[in-house]
Amino acid sequence: MSKSSPRVIATDLDGTIVRSDGTISARTVAALARVERAGAMLVMVTGRPPRWMTEIAAAVGHRGVAICANGAVLYDLHTEDVLHASEIPPDVIAEAIGRLRGISPELRFSVEYPEGFVFEASYDVGRWDANAAALGGRPVDAAELVSRGGTKLLAFHPDADPDTLSEKAIQAVGDLVTVTHSSKAALLEMSALGVTKASALATLCTEHGIASDHVTAFGDMPNDLPMLTWAGISYGVANAHPLVLAAVTHKTSRNDDDGVAEVLERLFP
Repeated sequence: MSKSSPRVIATDLDGTIVRSDGTISARTVAALARVERAGAMLVMVTGRPPRWMTEIAAAVGHRGVAICANGAVLYDLHTEDVLHASEIPPDVIAEAIGRLRGISPELRFSVEYPEGFVFEASYDVGRWDANAAALGGRPVDAAELVSRGGTKLLAFHPDADPDTLSEKAIQAVGDLVTVTHSSKAALLEMSALGVTKASALATLCTEHGIASDHVTAFGDMPNDLPMLTWAGISYGVANAHPLVLAAVTHKTSRNDDDGVAEVLERLFP
């Protein structure tokens, strides 16, 4: 690894290195392999829960470490083990749900755990009902929904504008949890207060004696913003949310055009 190369590459998955068809290209896999081969740390930083990382781990050859659930879970891609989890306490989940129902009765809720999830029967009807068991989830009543802590609280609205809904939620529960969103659907993602992609990445880097100046990060959606603004160098893919493109230090090609690989091939020739 040259003195000018970053010591850490941190990249989001969906919309950043994962293509629109759900795959990671052979070119991107090869570019990611260059990172560890050069002696740098490869970190996948995603909103996905650990159970959605099996295919990713296999696709990238079990390289690197993953920060899942927007910073709540540290996951080893080499062994596919959860190393650490930060949970929202059950009383905070209950209070947040109560407040959010106050701003929109149409919201439907789900709670993620490191090993699975539970959801209201009305939550995203049609998407979960047929596949819940296969995905590691099950429907529960209101009492069980708030009976234990979780790594992520999800709130789905059938037709709201994601950005507007997120702003309202931050005003309502921003003192209880960290609110963000990462899709074009009106799906709020909430972690324990102060837990973000950036907080987890900063902790990991500190443990390895690496400052933010030596981190290069890639992303596409608002949940990536804390990480992108913390890293010394940041890239937004061309298909990124306008807020991301306004915040990053650099831009690269779309996820479908291997924009991250483009950069990594230059950094690790």
